[in-house]
Amino acid sequence: MVEKAIIHTENAPKPIGPYSAGVAFGNLIFTAGQLGIDPKTGEIVQGGIQAETRQALENIKNLLEAGGSSLDQVVKTTVYLRDMADFSQMNAVYAEFFTGNFPARTTIQAGALPKNAAIEIEAIAYR
Repeated sequence: MVEKAIIHTENAPKPIGPYSAGVAFGNLIFTAGQLGIDPKTGEIVQGGIQAETRQALENIKNLLEAGGSSLDQVVKTTVYLRDMADFSQMNAVYAEFFTGNFPARTTIQAGALPKNAAIEIEAIAYR
C-alpha cells in the first residue's frame, strides 16, 4: 500500500492554514500553492510580480528538493495571477526556472489571492 508523506523544509514558508506545503504520494510530489513569501520573514517579498514569481518558484524548488525531486521533474504547474496583465513578466521569470523539457501549465487570473499576493504557483513532480 502506498502511503502519503508530508514534506517539511525550513527553506519554504510554513503553511498559513490547515494544509501541508508538500505531499509525496508514491512517485509523485504535490506542492500546495506557493506565494512569493520569504520563508525567513513570513512576508511577501517586495519588488512586484517578478520578485514574487521568483520567490514562489524558489519555494517550490526547495519543497521538491526536500521531497527527493527537482524542478526538472515537474510535470504540471498551475499559475494563479491576480492580474493577467502580469503574464509576460511572470513568464520571463518562469523561463529562468524551466529552461527546456517544459511541464504542462495552466495560467488563470484569480479574483484574489491570500495575503493580497500577485501570484500563486502549485506543482506536481515525479520523484
